[in-house]
Amino acid sequence: MAQLARVSIFRDLEPDDLARLQVSARIWDYEESEIVMHEGDRLPSQLYALVEGYLQIVKTAASGKETIVRPILAGEIFAAPAMFGDGIAPATVRCEANSQVLTVERDCLLDTIRHNPEVALRTLEAFNQRLQQLHNTVHGLISERAIVRLVRLIQYYAACYGTDRVAEGERLRVKLPYYQMARSIGITYEECVRLCGTMKGIISYRRGGTIAIADFQALDAIARNASVR
Repeated sequence: MAQLARVSIFRDLEPDDLARLQVSARIWDYEESEIVMHEGDRLPSQLYALVEGYLQIVKTAASGKETIVRPILAGEIFAAPAMFGDGIAPATVRCEANSQVLTVERDCLLDTIRHNPEVALRTLEAFNQRLQQLHNTVHGLISERAIVRLVRLIQYYAACYGTDRVAEGERLRVKLPYYQMARSIGITYEECVRLCGTMKGIISYRRGGTIAIADFQALDAIARNASVR
């Protein structure tokens, strides 16, 4: 039951609720670079959650170009269509580190929800946040300049996953390498490096994707200048 309690929507549940979930819960071990699911896979009717490790959601265009949609950190749920949609994986989920994925059968989850409706509210809230992020991403690709998209991406990860105070400012808890940022906002690696360079004094970047924000107000000012590129 300890692994179930690490999932965000199950935290603070009573032992009886966790026991109901444990009946159909299963842990799957994956190694770094292994694929959890491919885009287009038919998924069983169950809830997916990451209890340990680090995953990335990626989409591949017909041209072969890969776009990084977002990371999945420990405690998060993912693959909404398996529970509420057509059962088809909308994107590929890839391990960026050795990971453990927990699954719970849909019927068992619904039984828990009947006893504790709060679980349903937490689940809907989590997936609603993903839809809002997707909407913002699509809107940005259409209407915003590349540097604004980059700033909004950094702000999103700072707000969603938090920061830690360091000498350089507020360091993001999630690493954002150049290639990941570039693929997330639809620009080249070289353009991403150049844009980060123009924000020297506002953010700092260290090898491997460690980003620290030195001036939040300056970052906000760039984000507000969201005219079409």
